[in-house]
Amino acid sequence: MEELNRSKTAIVLSGGGGRGAYEAGILLYIRDRLDKRLGYNTPIDIVTGTSVGAINAAFIAATMNDPAQQGYDLCQTWRSLEVENLMSLHARDFVRALRHLLGGRPPRNLQTVVRYGGLIDSSGLEHFVARCIPWRNIRHNLKVGVLQSLAVSTTKVRDGHSVVFLDEGVAKQRSWSRRPYTEVRQTRISPRHVLASASIPLLFASVRIGQDFYTDGGLRQNTPLSPALRLGADRILVVSLRHEESLRPLAPARETVLPRPLFLLGKMLNALLLDHTEYDLEQLERTNALIEAGTEAFGEEFQTILNQKLGRNPSNPMRSIKQVHIRPSVDLGAMASDYVKSGRVKLKSKMAQWLLGKLSSG
Repeated sequence: MEELNRSKTAIVLSGGGGRGAYEAGILLYIRDRLDKRLGYNTPIDIVTGTSVGAINAAFIAATMNDPAQQGYDLCQTWRSLEVENLMSLHARDFVRALRHLLGGRPPRNLQTVVRYGGLIDSSGLEHFVARCIPWRNIRHNLKVGVLQSLAVSTTKVRDGHSVVFLDEGVAKQRSWSRRPYTEVRQTRISPRHVLASASIPLLFASVRIGQDFYTDGGLRQNTPLSPALRLGADRILVVSLRHEESLRPLAPARETVLPRPLFLLGKMLNALLLDHTEYDLEQLERTNALIEAGTEAFGEEFQTILNQKLGRNPSNPMRSIKQVHIRPSVDLGAMASDYVKSGRVKLKSKMAQWLLGKLSSG
């Protein structure tokens, strides 16, 4: 009974492309520094992720049986990455993507196609995700109870709905979002679900799951805070990838950058896919303040009466949530851009090298 009633901790991992290596560093700090200071392994009951955060979330879920090692292993996985082995772009890919963009005729075997569209051939990424994560361990960890839930957010192409794929040790009837454009699907999460969540629009192909195609979850739900709350988390660690914006004016060289199309495409992808945690966290803080003030003014029964009046499900009441928000102190995108422009990134495809340079320029 004590185990059932203890507070549940969730880690929430957001999207942001290659910036996902930052999330690996946070996990390493928790396991290598924080756990040693505390004298025990920090429990993580719920893991949720979107976009690149979904890849990291699946890795964490699969390695929860060995918390002391998982931080090192995730960092080593990121260190082993080579861009040229994950994706490629050739002239035929560009022509094919342009034909799709202009409304070309879909393939005759569309009902059996697993991937559709996309400018970049990401088959290398698919092989990497399938190989680097011990997928069978996720089901084992959920069954033995070292992990309660894994949730991955995607966007359904057909209607733009946010779809959360949920894997649990014991499936439960849950109170989910009342919004019609948010859906939850109980399933056994596989590489295909994670790749769908990380499928950057325009650049990567949409991924078929069942009868529908899905793309990057960051379009509608970049920081999957809501799933963590609805899965019963009482404490949340939010790892976001957008650094705190500086109020200092831009340097003159930045102010005079011309808005070239590919530069604007890079900025558009940043705006779409980088997390927007501030609003969700402000909402959470307002709820916490309301509950704390009401309890102080009217006593302990305030929270019970409030949930009854709101018609909240007793299994997921409105409650005070402890949260910690971690984000980079510097702009990771700018660091990556400087690295690309240094010439140290070499791709086999000249077209891919050119596109990468254009997207990062400015």
